[in-house]
Amino acid sequence: MELARLPVRRIGLRIAEGIDPTLLVLIVSLSMLGLAALFSAAYQNPARLVSQLGNLGVAVVAMWCAAQIAPQTLMRFAVPAYAIGLALLIAVALFGDVVNGARRWLNVGIGRFQPSEMMKLALPLMLAWYFHKNESTLRLRNFAMAAILMAVPVGLIARQPDLGTAALVGSVGFYVIFFAGINWKVLGGLALAFFASLYPLWSVLHDYQRRRVLTLLDPTKDPLGSGYHIIQSTIAVGSGGLSGKGWLNGTQAHLEFIPERDTDFIFAVYSEEFGLMGNLVLLILYALLIGRGLVIAANAATVFARLLAGAVSLMYFTYAFVNMGMVSGILPVVGVPLPFLSYGGTALLTLFIGTGILMSVNRHRKLVQT
Repeated sequence: MELARLPVRRIGLRIAEGIDPTLLVLIVSLSMLGLAALFSAAYQNPARLVSQLGNLGVAVVAMWCAAQIAPQTLMRFAVPAYAIGLALLIAVALFGDVVNGARRWLNVGIGRFQPSEMMKLALPLMLAWYFHKNESTLRLRNFAMAAILMAVPVGLIARQPDLGTAALVGSVGFYVIFFAGINWKVLGGLALAFFASLYPLWSVLHDYQRRRVLTLLDPTKDPLGSGYHIIQSTIAVGSGGLSGKGWLNGTQAHLEFIPERDTDFIFAVYSEEFGLMGNLVLLILYALLIGRGLVIAANAATVFARLLAGAVSLMYFTYAFVNMGMVSGILPVVGVPLPFLSYGGTALLTLFIGTGILMSVNRHRKLVQT
């Protein structure tokens, strides 16, 4: 009997190898909250829940695979991944599928693929590799080159147009540049340049993008049109009160007032049913996840691993902050899902692979294994 159990134990140890328990518990907790909210949001379409369970299964396998790859190996894929991602973005611009007025997808025969999702990981890989390669001779020109490497894919994604994904990709790239040690004076100058460019940038925005900004300032100007999303989502968030209306008892969701309630606006469903206390639990889980990622980054063995882990950790922050801000009415409405809660396969896969990368960095935090 003992001999029979030995192979099973070895298989279990092999599966658990490289998995960080803290990260695993946090993302599983968030995913369970997401499934609960999705069950309520998609109560008329139970196939959504089954599909999301399938997405989670694929994402967990991808996370495990990423956790087994050493950062030194990941570094070898940085340049090819970035080059392939750029090529795919150019292909989208030339002959991508147009859906709802936006050219964001490539038809690959068995389905459609959104290359911009790939850049959320390919760009920080590339920038971390670049700074690692030049760590001993970092100058201002290196940061300028990094900014160009970031601006090209961000510009191609914004042109689709997809400002939400462009902002996410740009923010992840910025985190790498920030952690690489850019001078604060340069950051201050860039911030001034950004604010100075807001007025001329207004003229190049699409009409629907301008409406989103104006709607943010006063959603009541068009309550049945562009302001509808913000008005209904803020009603749902506010009506949850301290403890919420209870699971499956959200009237805004079940009476179908909340649009996109199982994807971008699932936070409104969650807030209405679980209230402020539920939101605090959600915020604590996100804070612990980000904090754990930053601790892993601080203890990383190489510059590449440190920059990559730091960028991935703050990617979670950007996702959560933009989505919650959008649903709460303090940011314009953009297509950004709530991490680990919103329905969808592509973004979930990106987030779980990012978690796998953090696990890999933590596993290889010593240059010489003992």
